[in-house]
Amino acid sequence: MKNRTEVTEFILLGLTSAPELQLPLFIVITVIYTITMLGNLGMILLILLDARLHTPMYFFLGNLSLMDFCYSSAVTPTVMAGLLKGNKVISYSDCAAQAFFFGAFATVENYLLASMAYDRYAAVCRPLHYTTTMTTRVCACLAMGCTFGGILTASIITSDTFSLSFCTSNMVHHFFCEVPAVMALTCSDRHVNELVLVYMASFNIFFALLVILVSYLLIFITICKMHSAARYQKALSTCSSHLTAVSIFYGTAIFMYLQPSSSHSMDTAKIASVFYTMVIPMLNPLVYSLRNKEVKSAFKKVLGRTMH
Repeated sequence: MKNRTEVTEFILLGLTSAPELQLPLFIVITVIYTITMLGNLGMILLILLDARLHTPMYFFLGNLSLMDFCYSSAVTPTVMAGLLKGNKVISYSDCAAQAFFFGAFATVENYLLASMAYDRYAAVCRPLHYTTTMTTRVCACLAMGCTFGGILTASIITSDTFSLSFCTSNMVHHFFCEVPAVMALTCSDRHVNELVLVYMASFNIFFALLVILVSYLLIFITICKMHSAARYQKALSTCSSHLTAVSIFYGTAIFMYLQPSSSHSMDTAKIASVFYTMVIPMLNPLVYSLRNKEVKSAFKKVLGRTMH
């Protein structure tokens, strides 16, 4: 039998082919990745150290920071190495592993954002029942469900993509092994594989979005009924950070995965990918820390304790 794949390695074309741009891009991406690491790991540490942040909201925020760190780390070091060394070759197995881990972490984040929306619904719409609704067991089950969904989705999409035959070009028009870019290289009929990708991505995105939209619709109705200005402001402030993160994440995900392949320009895809693989993981901890009094208070407390 003919071997399923004749390609043993892929060449990532990277962000740019212009040599004069590679060093400036390396510096910019290094700064972004450093801020991402410090921001997300700092957020996790802060939540672990401060007992006041041991609540369902911050449990999910800590998990979100972990996913931001993980899926950025699945991609960014490869890009930095390619820009610094000029060596953009990646083995077939490494490419498959990168696609799997990126897909798994991004899908877990997708479902975590939905879990956070449900948590906000419980806090704003059912405040008297919040402690009995969002118990430790419920939070743990939601987190495990998010993880299971991520692993299952990544397993199906990665095996679906890398079961194809690659026997012509091995030049990936991207800076990492993203599934649509790798799938474009196959010499097999990829129609069914593309449908699997679109259906899986559609289900994950729209199921999570449905949970988020229903949660916020109920939150909006509840806020409109509030007569206390203080409660109104508090409800808005607890939701604004999450809504900002949701808008950025789903805007780029829908743009990337749910457009037809005929209109799928790899150059615009690369720009969108830079945004959600590097910029979003950097922005999320900044959005949550700058707009959250409890996080700022915990940071000052930990900083004061460290200095003394």
